[in-house]
Amino acid sequence: MTDVNPISNPDLTPDLCDKHPDLVRVLEPMLSNFGGREAFGGEIVTVKCFEDNSVVKENLGTPGKGKVLVVDGGGSLRRALLGDMIAEAAVKNQWEGVIVYGCIRDVSAISELELGVQALSAIPLKTEKRGIGDYNIPITFGGVTFTPGEYVYADSNGVVVSNKAL
Repeated sequence: MTDVNPISNPDLTPDLCDKHPDLVRVLEPMLSNFGGREAFGGEIVTVKCFEDNSVVKENLGTPGKGKVLVVDGGGSLRRALLGDMIAEAAVKNQWEGVIVYGCIRDVSAISELELGVQALSAIPLKTEKRGIGDYNIPITFGGVTFTPGEYVYADSNGVVVSNKAL
């Protein structure tokens, strides 16, 4: 992935912004850390869905070493797109993290996992499974476009995106 180890560097994003100001795009401040891994980064894989986490579950059930799943949930605060069972599958499949433009649930359990998780908020209500969603398309929220194959880095300071590994 990179020579910067996000796990050992809790201030990853400020350093990347200082070292590579012309290469980073910074997400508007809106997300909070929920995972057991405070700083994380990797190659972007995307899902676009609305109140249906079928495609999220499907993708986090596949190998994800060196990758971060970025989920555009349309900013919905009505349904959780990630819960403890799907997050546990992500850990088992070696995903670096999940960024959700929407809500998650099972916050206490997710905070114990070796997985980076950022989201807008938490809500206890699960989604309906309708099998609806788009995989690996460019998605935009918070003033940033997340393009599959580019790179994302996240920590408690924020989220930055670059078209190449930093």
